[in-house]
Amino acid sequence: MKMNYCVVGTNDMAAANTFYGALFAQSGLQNLSPSDRMTYWLGEDFAFAIAIPFDTKPANNGNGTMVGFCVGTQEEVTRLHALALDLGGSCEGSPGQRGPKFSAYVRDRDGNKLCFSD
Repeated sequence: MKMNYCVVGTNDMAAANTFYGALFAQSGLQNLSPSDRMTYWLGEDFAFAIAIPFDTKPANNGNGTMVGFCVGTQEEVTRLHALALDLGGSCEGSPGQRGPKFSAYVRDRDGNKLCFSD
């Protein structure tokens, strides 16, 4: 079994597009916006999206919910963590060794928790 895709909610599509667009800029992912309420970043075996909730209620993050990105190297973990902070995200755990993985944690501007690991 493989995970099909991940979607996180946003209350500010323009700000979320700026944040994730810059975060994924060097990833080689295709960017697709099929509507004004959703944007995708797509690659081989990768599908991530931001969306204004369909039910029109405010987006919020789940307690204990996190999206993890395997980015390949410790240097890339550190770079993406710093970039996310520069883009207005907040630190949830500085880059460092945690068990078998080197990882770092941030929250995006909507409060969604992200992990970058090697």
